[in-house]
Amino acid sequence: MTIASKASLEYAKELDQKDSIAQYRDQFHIPKDDNGNDWIYMCGNSLGLQPKTTKKYIQQELDDWANYGVEGHFEAKNPWMPYHEFLTDTMAKVVGAKPIEVVIMNTLTTNLHLLMVSFYQPNKTKYKIVIESDAFPSDRYAVESQLRFHGFDPKEGLIEWKPRSGEELLRLEDLETILDQQGDEIALLLIGGVNYYTGQYLDLKKIADLGHAKNCMVGIDLAHGVGNIQPELHDSGVDFAAWCTYKYLNSGPGSLGGLFVHEKHAYNKDLKRFAGWWSHNKNTRFNMRQEFDVMPGAEGYQLSNPPILSMAAIKASLDIFNEVGMDALRKKSKALTAYFEFLINEIDTDRIRIITPTNPEERGCQLSVQVKNADKSLHQQLTDHHVITDWREPDVIRCAPTPLYNSFEDVYRMTEILKTLV
Repeated sequence: MTIASKASLEYAKELDQKDSIAQYRDQFHIPKDDNGNDWIYMCGNSLGLQPKTTKKYIQQELDDWANYGVEGHFEAKNPWMPYHEFLTDTMAKVVGAKPIEVVIMNTLTTNLHLLMVSFYQPNKTKYKIVIESDAFPSDRYAVESQLRFHGFDPKEGLIEWKPRSGEELLRLEDLETILDQQGDEIALLLIGGVNYYTGQYLDLKKIADLGHAKNCMVGIDLAHGVGNIQPELHDSGVDFAAWCTYKYLNSGPGSLGGLFVHEKHAYNKDLKRFAGWWSHNKNTRFNMRQEFDVMPGAEGYQLSNPPILSMAAIKASLDIFNEVGMDALRKKSKALTAYFEFLINEIDTDRIRIITPTNPEERGCQLSVQVKNADKSLHQQLTDHHVITDWREPDVIRCAPTPLYNSFEDVYRMTEILKTLV
């Protein structure tokens, strides 16, 4: 196969014909133009597309609410009392965890704060927090507020793990240097498992090992990783993680998030935490006057009974994930992203470069494409051509060909449009 033929629509269609999970595209609503043609949607890293089954799953709960009222907690087709448990096994498979380590609840930053109640326990000498210098803003705001809450100045207590001068990507040896020099003062590492801007996928086990060697707690924000990469959270040894479900997990805007607490902490009832009714022993919860008896594992971090309609949307998507499996998704994702990378690099201009790692093991399905001397008008031009991507200042287009619903033809057509614009 020659280079010329590889960079062709015919070749892209051949790849789609060989794609063993191509049929799942038909299970999602793809935005369309006025003529009924599919838009090229590469924004699953911001909001995943809606599974066609979502309406049915939510309608089931609406019908049961109408038919049973409060008795739906026990009599619904999917009883509401244990509804979160219907999501646990598949969610655990997606992130590489044991069921006891995972629960769906709240939203991402809320969960990070609840987890830091337990895992950020500073003292006068060991209180600092390490984040990536270009962490997603909500993570920065969260850890700065935690430092202030505990009486520390964020300017003193926040340590940034930065790329080297002239580089965009983080180096683990630089994190090791930070820990060697300041480890005795660092209480917590809170790192984005996949960086939202560059798409870099970090070695979670190595980060955990480095942090634990200095007696630091290690937490991971998986917002841009869950449902995209295979983080193998249990084996990584990180203490905790949190994520949203509305990106690659396709659960709808603002839907519930999830959290992971490693099994080694599951039965430690002395962990400090903010408690609520739903973290109490489910066998005695409705006795109402029992002293607080926290459930083991991640379930012990719940506060309130969950919003069922949001969980129904999550269940619709997770049932697809359970059917496809992360191995198949990851295999296609690597192939799809590699083809996208090849096509971008074939564009004959020195204005374009990819800042995401070239090593497939160090990235998910996102490629961050830097376009020199561009501004947001380029993003608008792409949108005008029915290509949905995500613009990040100053000059980066984040593109996420998502294996569940994007095709090799999508990647080819998007690249051809970008070529005409630059």
